[in-house]
Amino acid sequence: MSPDVLPLELRHRIRRGEFSGNTSGYCPGFVQGNVVILPSDWATDFLQFCEFNPKPCPLIGVAEIGDPTLPLLGTDLDIRTDLSSYRIFQDGLMVDEVSDISGQWRNDLVTFVLGCSFSFEEALLAEGLEVRNLTEGVNVPMYRTNIDCRPAGRFNGKMVVSMRPFLEADALRATQICTHFPSVHGAPIHKGDPSLIGIGDIHRPDFGEPVTIKPNEQPVFWACGVTPQVALEQARPPLCITHSPGCMLITDVKNSQLAIL
Repeated sequence: MSPDVLPLELRHRIRRGEFSGNTSGYCPGFVQGNVVILPSDWATDFLQFCEFNPKPCPLIGVAEIGDPTLPLLGTDLDIRTDLSSYRIFQDGLMVDEVSDISGQWRNDLVTFVLGCSFSFEEALLAEGLEVRNLTEGVNVPMYRTNIDCRPAGRFNGKMVVSMRPFLEADALRATQICTHFPSVHGAPIHKGDPSLIGIGDIHRPDFGEPVTIKPNEQPVFWACGVTPQVALEQARPPLCITHSPGCMLITDVKNSQLAIL
């Protein structure tokens, strides 16, 4: 299947079980989103957590209670079937990874969609910058850090970051580009020595896969939408469903609509 497939077609293929795995590089030009689904009595705390931590948790959509559709984000979008992989958590522990959550759906669930770094990767490519995880055909490396998120109700935890290596001049250009995309994590939060943000081994990411860091390149780190999963591990809601890292919700929203010029 061509990566240039339109979002509706890719969602339908995922729904029919014809596509699985990482969505990075697919549907260029369209926003991909991180997903968190919680019972309604946990939703207010999580909404505030996102508002307090907009870098790792930039909200781009919230569904009505019990509604599996998000009409503002996509035509015929069904959050129960349209992600290639979901993680199911009970009391903070991941208990399953599935390709369909229709059987777990309840009338009290609320879906949150958060901006994803895949959107700004397209902007980097458009400016002639290499995005190493795309070049090497792997999921972007992601790491737990020692950076505290601002607590909200029952939610707190450390920030997760994604990493892409660049030469110094390209890192500066990448920062300038991503500043225009606050809805998809915005500018990097750190570059250089990973130990300064609590990363012990840059070659062993906590999520995703390692990428090559060439001589004279430095690692550049962005706040990452996997951060809520760390907060959820600590808050321990009785049920939570998220996307699997790299397996995003493909929306009909264009990346250009999120840019601040």
